[in-house]
Amino acid sequence: MMIGECVRGRTSYATTLQDKPLGMPIISKAAPTPDFDRVLGGMLYSLLTWQQLAEFWSRIDPAAGWYLYAVGETPPDTPAQTSQVNAFIQQIDELLRRDHDEDYCGIVYTDDLQHPSLVKIYDPHHLGSSCGSSKNPPLPGWIISRMPPTEIQSKSTVPANRKRWWQALLTGADN
Repeated sequence: MMIGECVRGRTSYATTLQDKPLGMPIISKAAPTPDFDRVLGGMLYSLLTWQQLAEFWSRIDPAAGWYLYAVGETPPDTPAQTSQVNAFIQQIDELLRRDHDEDYCGIVYTDDLQHPSLVKIYDPHHLGSSCGSSKNPPLPGWIISRMPPTEIQSKSTVPANRKRWWQALLTGADN
């Protein structure tokens, strides 16, 4: 079922609930690690509803070697611990539902709805046009990836409370 599509330059962000079209790369644990930048700039699928997001989180294996990256910070050199991935998913879900005051999600994108290797999450307070239809689309706030991320330079200042939240998450401190 095709829900919609956002277009950014030559990159199409399909928003479908079906499996990927034929010819799209399938990424498995046994496959070589694809290039982070290629996947980030490729076709991504939107999780439009809160129900889709809830179901999607359950398909992420927290022990699969996920890198947690806050755009504008130094990219991690090593995958996060399972407990950090679990905490991130729980806390980002709470943040999105609280701060994105809409009856739909639409600000989380992935390369594969069933077997993701990259998840791009926009900050509800810095959306602009997250589907990329503007000349200057906003950068995502957070990326979780099974590939080591490359640094993305943010032109906007990350609020101090977001930085404290991120640091507390990575160190396991109370938030």
